[in-house]
This record gives sequence, structure tokens and C-alpha cells, in this order.
Amino acid sequence: MINLTVFRLKDVLKLLGKVFLIVGILWILYIFLGDKETTQAVFYSVAQIDMRGLLEENIPGIQQIQEAETEDVIEQVEEDIEALDPLKIVLDSELKMASAVVKKEEKQTEEVGEAQEQSNEQIENETVEQAQTGLSTQVLPNNVPTRFTNSYHGVEVRNETSYQLTEEMLTPDITVSRENIMIFHTHTCESYTPSEAYPYTQTGTYRTTDLNFSVARVGTELERQLKSYQYNVIHDVTYHDYPAYNGSYGRSLTTVKNLLQLYPNTDVVIDLHRDAIGDYSYAPTVQIGEEYAAQLMFVIGTDGGGLEHPNWQQNLKFAIKIQEKANELYPGLFKPIILRNSRYNQHLAKAATIIEVGATGNTLDQCLVSMKYLAKVISEVVQ
Repeated sequence: MINLTVFRLKDVLKLLGKVFLIVGILWILYIFLGDKETTQAVFYSVAQIDMRGLLEENIPGIQQIQEAETEDVIEQVEEDIEALDPLKIVLDSELKMASAVVKKEEKQTEEVGEAQEQSNEQIENETVEQAQTGLSTQVLPNNVPTRFTNSYHGVEVRNETSYQLTEEMLTPDITVSRENIMIFHTHTCESYTPSEAYPYTQTGTYRTTDLNFSVARVGTELERQLKSYQYNVIHDVTYHDYPAYNGSYGRSLTTVKNLLQLYPNTDVVIDLHRDAIGDYSYAPTVQIGEEYAAQLMFVIGTDGGGLEHPNWQQNLKFAIKIQEKANELYPGLFKPIILRNSRYNQHLAKAATIIEVGATGNTLDQCLVSMKYLAKVISEVVQ
């Protein structure tokens, strides 16, 4: 009886050796061939062999072993096989690595968010210097000629649509609510020429994901200035052009729709941009008193592209009304309004506009100065 027991244990150990050998071969195949699907299929075919039959075939007299003992052996072998599943090991390893990466990215996002909040808090706590009036202004020469097709009381409009603009279309007989002013950025990463005060590392051609140096920072300055005139300002700095530039307007459409649900009594909706003209030396600038400010430009959309846009004439009237006041207070602050066929999401509000602040050749310093004067103009119109 003692000899029989020793023999059976040896046979069991031999069988386990065979199983481990098969597993080892499959593991080597997986490492060198890299074919997950084939290796997995072969492996599970082996794993699903009737272990009881294999034991009975290879170990004489196994049927005399008690049923409970046999089940224990089979269960242990199956657990060993599962534990040694090469694909499971790799998957578990990959999941652990992926989890570590996600946690690292979450931590980085949290750190960036905290840094941004601290920066915004610092900016908001800075003293706001409101614009003065009665200052001399002068537009500095640049290498891009000014062109326009229509004018209304000195406000110039470059009409790029097939519409014939009438006196009635251009008359700014519009009133808007001052309850809320919304600012957002379809192209959040647009940036400017680095300066001594605002150096930064570009993450694209005149683009950066650092909100302290992009057009979003210009929006923050406009927000500060408008709040000093007691406006309730909603400023959204969601990335709409990162990581993908294409589809920016679709993403910003969703953002603005959601914000308008939260703030339904909002007429003034400003999509703040930078002029995307390809000449990187182009820096449209106006001197106001002793300061240099980047010039501004309204871009107004229509339904000329085929999309429904019942508000476009109201949007145009609002831009003309703002620019008419700007021409009175700070002549040259604005370039001619551009009227285009694209809708630019401006169908969502009564006074929705794109305002382009400077161009690639301007510095962030100049664009921040512009916001001081823009806010003053808005405060005179939206009452």
C-alpha cells in the first residue's frame, strides 16, 4: 500500500510537470510570436482538457483514489493553470500600468487646475484700472491694407456675403439686456508673440495650452474689467481646439448651449479670438494716450452658408452700435467689421459676436490693454 501511494504521487507530479511544460511553451510562443488570439486559443484548448480523464490515462490505479481526493487534485491543477495564464498575466500587468498612467494624468490635471485657480484668484485680486476718456489716439501703420464695402456714420463694414446691406440693416436700433455677459473661446489655444512680461513655450504655431498666455488670458482681463462696471460675467475657458482643432465650433456650440440653459437671460455672447492671418509680422496696433493696444475686429456671421440664423441682423446692429461708440471714444480701436456667410454659432443669442483681439504679431501686453478700452465702450452701450 505504501509503495502504491508513492507511485501515484510521482505520477501526479509527472503530470503536473507536463502541464507546466505546455504552459511554458505557450508562454514562449506568445513572447516571440506576439499573436494573442492564436496563443489564447491554443492555451484554452489545453486548459479545457478533461483533467480527470488525463489523470486516469496517465496514472494507473487512479480510479482507486477517493473521489474527494481526485476533485482536490483537479481543482488545484486548474487553479495553477489559471494562475499561470500568460495572457491573464500580461493583461493584469497592462491594466496596472494603465491605471498608474490614468492616476498620473488625473494628478497632473488636478495640479494644473489648482495652479489655474490660484492664477485666476491672483489676477482677480489685482487692482482694476479702468480706462480714461479724452485721450489722443493714433493707428500705427501696418502691412495689411484696410478694406471695406459699406459704412454707417463712420463705422466701416466689409461685406463678404451676397446680401445687399440697406440703411435699415445697418441702423443700430437695438437694446440688449445687461443682466449677463458671456465670454468663451472657440479657439482657446490661440496665443501671441512672446514678450518680456509674458514669455511662454508654444505648443503649436502661435498656440499654447497654458491659459495664462493664450487668448483665454485676454478673456480673463475683459472679465475683470467688465466686473468693475458691475456686470455679471460668465467666462468659460474650456478647450475647444485641443487636442483636435477640427470640430472646434461644434464643441463650442455645445458649451454655449449648456451655459445658456444656466443663464437664460443672456443677450451678449462674445467669442473672443485672435486674428488668424498668416503674416506673423502683422501686429495691428493703436496708440491710446501713452499705451499701445492691439486693434479689435468684429466678425459677424449670417445665414448665407445655408444654416438657419434668424439673429444675424441683430448681431450686426449690436456690433455697429459698439463700434460707433468706440469710434467716438477711441478712434481706431476697431478695424472694419467683417460680415461673412458662416454662422459661427451666433444664432444662439441676440447680441452674439466674434471679437478678434490683435494678431500673431501683437504681444499679450497689448491685448490686455485693449480689454480695458473695450470694457469702457461696452459699459457706455450696454446699460
